Amino acid sequence: MNKKLYMTVVLIIVVAIGAFVLLNTGDHSPTIHTLEGTILSKSENTIMIKDANDVTYTFDEKDVTFDVGSKVVITYTGLLNKNAKLQEIKLIEGKDVAEDDADSDEINPEWLDDGLFSKYYTLAFRKLQTMSLDEKVAQVLLVRYPDSDQKAIDLMKKYQFGGYVLFARDFNDKTEEQVKKMTSDVQNVMKIPALMAVDEEGGTVVRVSSNPNLRTERFKAPSEIYKEGGLDAIKSNTIEKSELLNRLGLNVNLAPVVDVTTSPSDYMYSRSLQQNTDITSNFAKTVIEASKGTGVSYTLKHFPGYGNNADTHTSGSTDSRSYESILKNDIPPFESGIAAGAESVLVSHNTVTNIDKSNPASLSSTIHDLLRDELNFTGVIITDDLDMGAVSQIDNVVEKAIAAGNDMLIVTDYENDFNAIKKAIQNGNVKEDVINKAAFKVIAWKYYKGLIYDNQK
Repeated sequence: MNKKLYMTVVLIIVVAIGAFVLLNTGDHSPTIHTLEGTILSKSENTIMIKDANDVTYTFDEKDVTFDVGSKVVITYTGLLNKNAKLQEIKLIEGKDVAEDDADSDEINPEWLDDGLFSKYYTLAFRKLQTMSLDEKVAQVLLVRYPDSDQKAIDLMKKYQFGGYVLFARDFNDKTEEQVKKMTSDVQNVMKIPALMAVDEEGGTVVRVSSNPNLRTERFKAPSEIYKEGGLDAIKSNTIEKSELLNRLGLNVNLAPVVDVTTSPSDYMYSRSLQQNTDITSNFAKTVIEASKGTGVSYTLKHFPGYGNNADTHTSGSTDSRSYESILKNDIPPFESGIAAGAESVLVSHNTVTNIDKSNPASLSSTIHDLLRDELNFTGVIITDDLDMGAVSQIDNVVEKAIAAGNDMLIVTDYENDFNAIKKAIQNGNVKEDVINKAAFKVIAWKYYKGLIYDNQK
């Protein structure tokens, strides 16, 4: 090898060694990033955080001590991926950040409990602070779906109701794709996502499966399903029902009927399980447990138990059974469903004389106190339809329904009812704190259901 070539090789080796040393002795610590956001949910192994742009990120983190609803700043290394289900970053630490807006300790202490939605109370309260009186009044109304899809969209743009109740006519002759468009078109104009509710009990009351385009056969009555396959069949039926409703964009089923009635002459017999109190209690528990995780919430009805009372769709009905009899025979299915995690309970229009002889159950604060204080129900209380014959002629019916302790009112005459509630607040007949509490509970439910952060604008 000549001298010139030798020197060239030596120079290359020296440069290579120098570069290697430089690369491996310099400061190449990974870049530290920060993310500020709100903790939306956490499980045993993960947390989900929403940032200021409403983008959500899920992290694999087992030792998080923050509560759901906390505002935090986290520091991490690596890069966030908006499209990833689970972020592949290294979390260094997380810190609480000071709140400039509403803090959880400003919530009225009377609103607080350790109930089903309590992890979402801070988020719900913050949301409430951003809402006008009109928006809060609208949030407690569960309105009969109007007679055209375009009108449904227009009304939601104007009022922003808490949700719609849909009946068989609203699905008549529609394909699955048309129903999906119907529900998504409503959600697309919402500031706070809407509850889309149906009575899909099975048997004589079916709204969705009455349309053969959506299901080849109507869902059978719970009594028939139970006789064919017991509680296992009830569980399977609930899951199948929920999958269909969820696929269509429907997120609340106003079922099951957990009224105890064993006489074929009773009005509610065909819609009930037609079994005794113990079996009906297990039925309530089975349905609620089976519904969890399906995206569809179920509603126990008709509190405090329909018994052998007459049809309240057309006129009033008086229940003269003893208080002891109701506690023993009618209340246990509600207790069982509540213990299983029922998110909502619908109250009947029957006047139960040995609890409150002066008011239908739906307008009775005594009935609502029984549900809240004795049964420890912390979810959403819903009236039966206030346009039914049993209560529609009562003066100031919506005002009385709100004052009694309902969180949501099912109504058809939405304009008059909306204005009646506003007027009652403005003239002092109903305190604004009452409507605030009801709207707060509904919004907390929607957070619990995972609706708001998935869809809000």
